[in-house]
Amino acid sequence: MRRRRAEKRQVQPDPKYKSQLVSTFISMIMLEGKKTLAERIVYGAFDLLKKKTSEEDVVKVFSKAIDNVRPKLQVKARRVGGSTYQIPMEVTPLKGNSIALRWIRNFALAKKGKPIQVKLADELYAAFKGEGPAVKKRDETHKMAEANQAFAHLRW
Repeated sequence: MRRRRAEKRQVQPDPKYKSQLVSTFISMIMLEGKKTLAERIVYGAFDLLKKKTSEEDVVKVFSKAIDNVRPKLQVKARRVGGSTYQIPMEVTPLKGNSIALRWIRNFALAKKGKPIQVKLADELYAAFKGEGPAVKKRDETHKMAEANQAFAHLRW
């Protein structure tokens, strides 16, 4: 390695719920530096989520949804001797959070015909209940990793 590793920056917690995970999600929703708009979208989705679940602490619901979507394993492509293998690898919790948030955002954006707050709230509620496309994607990823367990010895 030629250079030193970049240090991880400390994420500032969001102003309303004082949660770093929510702050990361807001940053992920944000487009073109419009943070106040991203905050309005996420907090609006949280208000809708609170009505749906009748749960007092919406951050607990959010973190449970993320836990349900977070992958434990993923596959990485490695070239060994001219052929490419899908090698299963464990995912660190931080990377897993990032993947889960990305999947939820992308599936919410892919839906059509509703405001973004409603789509995000629907996606988070489905993930909270352990269903929906993001959870299905996690299961698919785990199945792929299990199927390619034979190539685990090629990990380095």
